[in-house]
Amino acid sequence: MKKYLVGADEVGRGCLFGPVVAAAVILGNNNNFELKDSKKLSEKKRIALLSEIERNAIKISIGKASVKEIDSLNIKEASLLAIKRAILGLKVKNIEIVVDGVDIPKINYPCKAIIKADDKIPEVMAASIVAKVHRDNLMITFSKIFPDFFLEKNKGYPTKEHLNILKSLGPTKYHRKSFKPVLDAR
Repeated sequence: MKKYLVGADEVGRGCLFGPVVAAAVILGNNNNFELKDSKKLSEKKRIALLSEIERNAIKISIGKASVKEIDSLNIKEASLLAIKRAILGLKVKNIEIVVDGVDIPKINYPCKAIIKADDKIPEVMAASIVAKVHRDNLMITFSKIFPDFFLEKNKGYPTKEHLNILKSLGPTKYHRKSFKPVLDAR
C-alpha cells in the first residue's frame, strides 16, 4: 500500500486574538506549481495558490485550537493540538507526516519535525498557505463583529495599533488572556 506524505503547519501562534489554525495537506504527484512559505507571499498570491492547491491536492484538512484551549494548555500545546486535528481530519491511514518546526503532535503515525519545512517541502508549503488564508479569512469575519480592532488589517497580531486599541478598549472574549499584552490591558 502506498504511503502518502502529509505536510502540516500552523499559523497564528504569535497573535493576541483568535484561534491557532493548522492545515494538513496531501499533494501526491499533483504539485507542479510554484509553492513558497506563506510568509514569503503576498496576500493576493496566497489566495491564487490556495485555488491551485485545492484543485490539485489529494486531501486537505483544517484544525483549530480555540482561545480557551490556548489559555488553558499554552500556545505550544494548543498549536500541536490544532495540527493533530488537521491530520486526523484527513481520515487517511497510510501516511507519513512532516511538520514545520521542532515539535510533533502526539499522534500514532510516523511523524517528523523539520525546521523551515515550510520553505523546503511542497506539502508543508501548501499547508502553510492553506492555514494562513483560512485564518486571515477568519480574522476578516471577526473584524465585522469587532470593527474597532481592525482585525482585517492586523489579523490579530500585536501591531502597535492593535496594542493601543487593546489598552484603550480592553480585551474581547476572543483575546488570549494568557498573553502578556492582553493581561496588561485588563
